[in-house]
Amino acid sequence: MSKLSELQKLTTIVADTGEIEEIKKYTPTDATTNPSLIFKAAGLPEYQFLIQDAVEYGKKTGKTKEEQLSLILDKVFVNFGIEILKIVPGRVSTEVDARLSFDVAASVEKAHSLIGLYEKAGIDRKRILIKLASTWEGIKAAEILEREGIHCNMTLMFSLAQAIGCADAGATLISPFVGRIFDWYKKAEGRDSYPAAEDPGVLSVTEIYNYYKKMGIKTQVMGASFRNSGEILELAGCDLLTIAPPLLQELENAEGDVPQKLDAEKAKALDIAPIKIDENAFRWKLCDDAMAIEKLMEGIRNFAKDIVKLEKILEQAM
Repeated sequence: MSKLSELQKLTTIVADTGEIEEIKKYTPTDATTNPSLIFKAAGLPEYQFLIQDAVEYGKKTGKTKEEQLSLILDKVFVNFGIEILKIVPGRVSTEVDARLSFDVAASVEKAHSLIGLYEKAGIDRKRILIKLASTWEGIKAAEILEREGIHCNMTLMFSLAQAIGCADAGATLISPFVGRIFDWYKKAEGRDSYPAAEDPGVLSVTEIYNYYKKMGIKTQVMGASFRNSGEILELAGCDLLTIAPPLLQELENAEGDVPQKLDAEKAKALDIAPIKIDENAFRWKLCDDAMAIEKLMEGIRNFAKDIVKLEKILEQAM
């Protein structure tokens, strides 16, 4: 049996890509996208029909050029999501504009727009996860959306404080980033690598997972942003893992047993104290964690840059 098949016995596998053809090669339950992945896919010839459809929709529906561009952008994200849902049996995650990461009302409005487009296409909102940055404002937006039956995937997560805030908001799912934590510590500590069990990103997700299971939190944990297959295998047993196609291929080609590393029952026996997170505690704990605050802000900036690049492509197609 391949290691991918063995891993699927322990963990729900999610494809981390916007490229539909790549998803077809594997059998993931869900798929996740983000602005950077969509920007990459939007430049490929085989997906131009999705871009053109979005441009036609925006030009027909929007009144001003600014409104048209906003509608086109939303429709591009949804068009990719719809195509992905033709392949995966579960859910697709679609991200709110990173430039809205500090605006609760605007994030909620954007989520409504995305869900509205999906529902207009006949897609049940239960199959959609709205991705929001794990800022305090993103968490508050998720709290509102979850009460409305719009499920949220909290992304750009680098700390336990963010995870607890998201759980308190009732978020459906969180995506703690393994590889970007690894990147930060590798640079900060001047190291080339870490044994998988000592990888700082793996340790962060393990801490969050154990806290959630100890406290009986229903929010699901989905490890994300992997740099190597060792990180993935060290998190076998996590609720979900979202994996990019090259690493899915590596796991598919490798044979061997995959031992379970994360275990909800074992976590319940751990000596972990509950932590109270209000806005003040959240902002301080994030500020006090150089890695978490730096990677959160960097992630927001980089996603925003790719949205701007995508907008330029769309403007040229208008």
